[in-house]
Amino acid sequence: MVPFMSGTTPPPRTEVLESRDCWELLRENSMGRLGVWTVDHPEIFPLTYVTDGQTILFRTGPGTKLDAALGTAPVAFEIDGVNTGTNTAWSVVVQGRADTISAPLASSGSRAHRLISWQPGTKDHFVRITPELVTGRRFTVVPVHDWEISLDDATRSGLD
Repeated sequence: MVPFMSGTTPPPRTEVLESRDCWELLRENSMGRLGVWTVDHPEIFPLTYVTDGQTILFRTGPGTKLDAALGTAPVAFEIDGVNTGTNTAWSVVVQGRADTISAPLASSGSRAHRLISWQPGTKDHFVRITPELVTGRRFTVVPVHDWEISLDDATRSGLD
């Protein structure tokens, strides 16, 4: 850990987001990453999604993503972003279980009709993530000049 020295930018403060703030960010965005456990390792897949109440919906074709999402292990879903106007970054993580939805487009209340895939191909499997835990955080992004640290500084701080 690099110690805070006077004359440098203080470390950013991390704000833990309330559940309602997490859901607002989830509703405002449409691209995230799905983390699943395959046979013997984790995989992460980018995907488009919509919220439906307090669940996440996505569509996919057959394959590793679908098989792993519907397996016995829970899934993780993550979105993040940066607000350049306020110089803040944020991240929301949803942990839960995934299940298929049958005939979601026929349901007048479903938002599944808004799911648009960025990749061509048949994406006829609709999946709902039901959260067991939703967490989020927001923090001020440190100035770019503070991102760089020389090897000498890193070595010195490791010896302190």
